[in-house]
Amino acid sequence: MIRKLIQLMAVALLAAILVLAVAGWQLKSALEQTLQLESERLLEVVPGDTPGGLLNRLESEGVLDGAFWLRLYWRFNLPNQALHSGEYRLLPEQRARDLLGLWQRAEVVQYSLTLVEGWNFRQVRAALARQDALEQNLADLSDQALMDKLGMPGVSPEGRFFPDTYRYVRGMSDLDLLKQASTRLDQVLDEEWGKRAEGLPYSKPYDALIMASMVEKETGVAEERGQIAGVFVRRLALGMRLQTDPTVIFGLGERYNGNLTRAHLQTPTPYNTYVINGMPPTPIALAGREAIHAALHPVAGRSLYFVARGDGSHVFSDNLEQHNRAVREYQLKRRADYRSSPAPQ
Repeated sequence: MIRKLIQLMAVALLAAILVLAVAGWQLKSALEQTLQLESERLLEVVPGDTPGGLLNRLESEGVLDGAFWLRLYWRFNLPNQALHSGEYRLLPEQRARDLLGLWQRAEVVQYSLTLVEGWNFRQVRAALARQDALEQNLADLSDQALMDKLGMPGVSPEGRFFPDTYRYVRGMSDLDLLKQASTRLDQVLDEEWGKRAEGLPYSKPYDALIMASMVEKETGVAEERGQIAGVFVRRLALGMRLQTDPTVIFGLGERYNGNLTRAHLQTPTPYNTYVINGMPPTPIALAGREAIHAALHPVAGRSLYFVARGDGSHVFSDNLEQHNRAVREYQLKRRADYRSSPAPQ
């Protein structure tokens, strides 16, 4: 009886070993199999998707076999692993093990959008609208309704976002990206404000941001930012009007057709610094860190005027007589390829 029992136990053990061996072989085969793809494919994972559901779907589409074994592997080896939403890149010759690794490491496909120094908010909105991978929530909102959603009611959107390259994944929204850019601007502005020079004509960081936006639009050569800021600060100290063309152009909005006329300079708007005293009420463009730094560290000197040479750089003058000579030289005798800033990159 005991002998027979031992024999039965041996048979059961052998059967268990055989089952485990087969299961191990099935699992290894499932993990090492190559995905059946002829070309690259993006697999979108949305909130609520599970590894098991995705594996079943891929099996039904003929991309892989053995979804049962792969689900089992995930359940026992990665029981607490979250599955992040986004897109995952599937490639021909990729193994099922590699796919699970992508999920485990949350290696989702990333997209990028660059907000460029000098852009106005209309250009920012247009760039966001061109991003097919971004969820579009802002298209029907006015600028002010948009700012309300960002938690900044009553604040102008102009210049309130930091120019930089932002990465995002499918499923993020245009509002999410703007929140990142707004937070980044606050960080940079706070950092630079804390290191500002003394004796500046700003009562708050927002004033420096307005100045930085004018510096950004006037600067064709990076090294001149501090000099241009110095001219503006000295003019403010002397009670002189800033008389900077970019503010006039901004105030004209869509009425500006690329040709700034004498009549434009005399057209009253809240932004026309040929007409108003002091700075405009809001920034006129996105300002980068260098422009913000220049606004908070203007270069000392005596120059009160500058005129564009036509290659992106400027001639700085201490008095009106010198300035008028420079105007005659560089403005009234413009060459055919004249420009006040470098050619677009």
